[in-house]
Amino acid sequence: MGLYAPECFKMTKKYGLNMLVTTDPEIKNHMREILKQVEAWLMACKVEKLILAIKSKETMTVLERWQFDIQNTKDHHSTSGASLNNHSNKENMGLPSRDGNNLSTAGSSTGSGQQPKQEKTEKEIQSEIQAILRQITASVTFLPMLDEKCTWTILCQTEKDAEVPATWSDADPHLVHNAEQVKLRSFSTNLHKIDALVAYRLNDDL
Repeated sequence: MGLYAPECFKMTKKYGLNMLVTTDPEIKNHMREILKQVEAWLMACKVEKLILAIKSKETMTVLERWQFDIQNTKDHHSTSGASLNNHSNKENMGLPSRDGNNLSTAGSSTGSGQQPKQEKTEKEIQSEIQAILRQITASVTFLPMLDEKCTWTILCQTEKDAEVPATWSDADPHLVHNAEQVKLRSFSTNLHKIDALVAYRLNDDL
């Protein structure tokens, strides 16, 4: 039951860890299409949240919601410091999904006497990614078993001025009703700081 059968995966080493990676060509192509667009938004500093929602295939009830809050740590706007207005939060989905929400943003400057932020090395970044991957892997100890057929959706909340392909469409936030939440480790790159948490529905609530 759950998402995919064990035979759809193979053991591969990533970030110094042994991880199960799908061998299904259809899944790989779908994920490649999603991640290509997410990467473009990330490099343009347009992503605010990235969410993976796991749902019951029969009832479409959201059972797990993995949320990654992404904070841009480098100025990607003009130095004029103009800010954008807040709009109501409206998460989107399509191929996966995107969001029409726009948070207030402004250009930043380094004051006199302030030391510039030291760039992180690739080794430091990979070490932090490795730590959160270990935590995600260990989450099987507290997450309820997915004992029914499930499906999944990727949601991406972006700034309002992000260019959105036609393959992405509006979606609801896919919240978990009466959720238990566990905060995961944070990690950062030279462009972003990522805070993560997982929300899940207890079996007693089903």
